[in-house]
Amino acid sequence: MVEKKQKALGETPASATTTTTTATTEASYEPLHISSEAPLVKAWTKQKARVSVAKAYKMFIGGAFVRSESGRYLQVHGRKDGGFGAEVVDADPFIVNVPWGSRKDVRDAVLAAKNAVAGWEKRTAYNRGQILYRLAEVMESRRPELVQSLMRSGQTEAEAVREVDASVDRAVFYAGFADKYSSLLASHNPVAGPHFNFSIPESMGVIAVVAPDRPSLLGLVSTILPVVTGGNTCVAIAGGADPRTAIVWTECVATSDMPGGVVNVLTGYAKELSPHLAKHREVSGIDAWIVDAELRKTVEGEGADSVKRIKTHVPMDPEGWLDERTGQGLGWIERFLETKTVWHPMGV
Repeated sequence: MVEKKQKALGETPASATTTTTTATTEASYEPLHISSEAPLVKAWTKQKARVSVAKAYKMFIGGAFVRSESGRYLQVHGRKDGGFGAEVVDADPFIVNVPWGSRKDVRDAVLAAKNAVAGWEKRTAYNRGQILYRLAEVMESRRPELVQSLMRSGQTEAEAVREVDASVDRAVFYAGFADKYSSLLASHNPVAGPHFNFSIPESMGVIAVVAPDRPSLLGLVSTILPVVTGGNTCVAIAGGADPRTAIVWTECVATSDMPGGVVNVLTGYAKELSPHLAKHREVSGIDAWIVDAELRKTVEGEGADSVKRIKTHVPMDPEGWLDERTGQGLGWIERFLETKTVWHPMGV
């Protein structure tokens, strides 16, 4: 009766309404099938343009990246194609600013190195080897970035890969030597009398390094690592030809387990900075790879005033640095070690 009355009034029966609602609900939950060829972004949607973040290159002093206190900068020109047609894509512009170190920066770096000497030389040789091996691991993980930086300075991809591989291998070499050089250089000396006599190698303290211009990465690694392997701390002036790659390498140092102040790298002109390092009385030795004969003579003269151990060299050709017989060895570690002789009475 109700249904007939509803039809007479033109109303929809309740059962029909329920059926329609149920059908509508079921239809609204049908699975949505998307074709695999359908675009994920609508054709009329515009993606936002993104501005890449260029790196601010800074010097590495006391475990931190700092600008020069002078506020001066050097402009380093890069090559997008490495100069040989292999395209290099990164955020760096064609010209980047690199800090121009000053005399005050030299003093700050020497102070940081001096404060780090006690803690570094007291570490066991095994622990220093572990830290150097960790540095090699970080260099290996950042290998593409190091290769890219060398290509920006004008090297071919093959040349850059070869230099980076040699640099990583050199870090592994000195990591292995860290707990072995002492036994190779120490001695038990025969003496007349009831005594034991031992000669033991010891670190000197703060060592300054003037790295060669080329190879910019391998030259820096090959001169710094033997210094710190022997328990010394280091203040280095990066080569002027490609200071950008030197800063990229210090990022590897910063993200390894190397304590702050053990390795310090300045960028700038060796002609300006190296005499200040030579005159500084907290610097115990200098390892300078300089082409200019007059500058080598100046460094030797300034360092002689405080009786430093000074080693000046004409830089080797790139193949010499790559050669394991000339670019690495026990002699590189021994160069900045002192020998302590101990007399001990022999019991009856």
